[in-house]
Amino acid sequence: MKTLGMIGGTSWHSTIVYYKLINELVGNKIGTQANPELLLYSINIELMREQNKEKINAKYLEVADKLEKAGAKAIIICANTPHMVYSFVQPQINIPILHIADAIGKEASRLKLSKLGLLGNQPTMTGSFIPSFLESNFGIKTIIPDVEHITKSHTYVSQELTQGKFTDKAREFFLQQIQLLKDKGAEGIILGCTELPMLIDATHSNIPLIATTQLHAKMASDFIMEKEA
Repeated sequence: MKTLGMIGGTSWHSTIVYYKLINELVGNKIGTQANPELLLYSINIELMREQNKEKINAKYLEVADKLEKAGAKAIIICANTPHMVYSFVQPQINIPILHIADAIGKEASRLKLSKLGLLGNQPTMTGSFIPSFLESNFGIKTIIPDVEHITKSHTYVSQELTQGKFTDKAREFFLQQIQLLKDKGAEGIILGCTELPMLIDATHSNIPLIATTQLHAKMASDFIMEKEA
């Protein structure tokens, strides 16, 4: 099995889910008598809350370099938003970062979806790191909520979901956004916050929900099980 580096902490709730899922998925293939070797570096979430892009880029590069030197053969970033560092960090290390949008695009293509709604916090919805990757690599269009709803979505994510608080009020809000995005032409919805699948699942929606956490963890487990070149 290949050693995987994990960058977590944003939030630690989602990091736990990633760690659990990766071990379970690998265990399904090799049995419960063993488990993969994982290198986990948990970042203080305050770094992301500052929204200082230069500091965020520098920290993720520092951590990625440490994981590579420690023996990681690839890196997985255990959240959606920190993928904003991908274009900065990836060219400066010698191992691949498993991009979350690659997992999204493959699943959307499998489902034959060409237009996806994107939910998450403000940097994820308004940033280009997921939409541009999907557009350039899979030809998939991405749409986001209206401006007034983006702010409210960000508040729910940052002040509730990433702090482990999951309320009926938040669920009602995001289900409303799913319907509004569907009305705008979305054929499926990206749950672009790692905690969103902990709040909403397929039983709540009549269009496909793309749970990025599960797909990303599956990509990680597949990489771990690949034979060394």
